[in-house]
Amino acid sequence: MMLDFDFSADNPVFYLFILFAAVLLVQLIYYWFIFSRLAFYRKKTVSDRNKPLSVIICAKNEYLNLKKHLPLILEQDYPDYEVVVVDDASEDETQYLLKEMCEKYPHLKVINFKKNVNFFSGKKFPLALGIRSAKNEFLVLTDADCYPASNQWLRLIQRNYYDENKRIVLSYSPYVPAPKLLNSFFRYETFITAVQYLSYALTGIPYMGVGRNLSYRRSLFIEKKGFSTHYQLSSGDDDLFINQVATGKNTVIEIDPAAHMFTYPKRTLSEWIKQKRRHYTTYPHYKLSSKLILGTYSVSTLLFYILFVWLIMLEYNIPVMVSLFILRLISQLIIFKKCMQKLSERKLLLLSPILDILFTIINPLIAISNMVSRKKKWN
Repeated sequence: MMLDFDFSADNPVFYLFILFAAVLLVQLIYYWFIFSRLAFYRKKTVSDRNKPLSVIICAKNEYLNLKKHLPLILEQDYPDYEVVVVDDASEDETQYLLKEMCEKYPHLKVINFKKNVNFFSGKKFPLALGIRSAKNEFLVLTDADCYPASNQWLRLIQRNYYDENKRIVLSYSPYVPAPKLLNSFFRYETFITAVQYLSYALTGIPYMGVGRNLSYRRSLFIEKKGFSTHYQLSSGDDDLFINQVATGKNTVIEIDPAAHMFTYPKRTLSEWIKQKRRHYTTYPHYKLSSKLILGTYSVSTLLFYILFVWLIMLEYNIPVMVSLFILRLISQLIIFKKCMQKLSERKLLLLSPILDILFTIINPLIAISNMVSRKKKWN
């Protein structure tokens, strides 16, 4: 039996196939030349000095989280560090808890932020106050609802400041695993986001960090005037600031599982969508180069699936189409498996092809809904 492969340029569908092949090539470039940087990453240089650190945490009505997680941060196996907690006008028992903890932990510093002092929405202003109040040059940022994977968290973060040129350390903050499909959905989104920002950093084009597990020099924050260019946005204390100041030379990553900072995902899909919509408000303010590299990957992924389904429905060279689809799938599984091993993410690989399709559909819908809502506000 002979297979009839129609690659005739006289066939109009042929040009759809050419577009599909071009999109596939773009996808393979991302997997094998960008995401592979993380998949096969090995740390080479580390510092052997324990530099004084300042951990900055903003808390607003976080009594339960602080009671549960703050001791794990205050009891790190590290010789010289302070923890600065900015109490952002909490109305619960936070201030009493922090006062009690100060008596037990002398390296805890509390800044009480009074109500109506913050002229901006979000945590940028309190966070900036905490940073300026820190006594040390090397800062480590996290949130009150996070807890470190080990007592070596700070030691692993600080080892990346091995020379004066290193000013930013990007780390990973996974969601706590749970035996639920929705949990896998949230964890996969966090994982694929990390694959992108960590891989791009290794490629020399860092574009964001995650404020739950982020470190940079205090002098960099002061020099670049902190969040002054985007105080009006409730989000962006991590991604917009890093997008503005990070370079291939001043940024490094720390992905040791013992340096992870765990947090809990949203409880419902609607809460997650609301969070994603808030995050998307910062994207228009990214540098053009960041928009291009992120947009090209997202658009090429969407086009890949659309063109594949379209050409299959047209019954165009189905054996070739299926072979090319499998080529991308194998590339994705190989790279993602290696990345999951690096980031200690488990039980996501088999679901990743399905989750990839879901996010390829959902993310543009969220972005479009943001655009529509913005237009309504202006009308």
